[in-house]
Amino acid sequence: QVQLAESGGGLVQPGGSVRLSCAPSGRTFSSYAMAWFRQAPGKEREFVAVMSYSGSSTDYAESVKGRFTISRDNTKDTVHLQMTRLHPEDTAIYYCAAGDHIVFGAYGTDRQEDEYDYWGQGTQVTVAS
Repeated sequence: QVQLAESGGGLVQPGGSVRLSCAPSGRTFSSYAMAWFRQAPGKEREFVAVMSYSGSSTDYAESVKGRFTISRDNTKDTVHLQMTRLHPEDTAIYYCAAGDHIVFGAYGTDRQEDEYDYWGQGTQVTVAS
């Protein structure tokens, strides 16, 4: 059974940092684009960040650009999301996703959740004092 498992969530103070991790099981995702999405209470799930399988392309939502950094280690088949300068508005369930036909660029599909083939169960991040 193919699975993606997120970890690293929790309660963080405003202005603080947290690092999320995503590890797969059941297959390797080294040839897949890996992304993070999030869903806040009462809102639809939204794109956060994505990295191509090679690591040469990344994309970030405007709301997190300059604060969040996505990285991946293909030797360990893991992807991370380093989140800094957190705001209460960053409170959400964060999901890891993998897709093998993701297109980057001006007319890309990297922000479209329907393009992703595998999803994790999510990890809660709560930003509060």
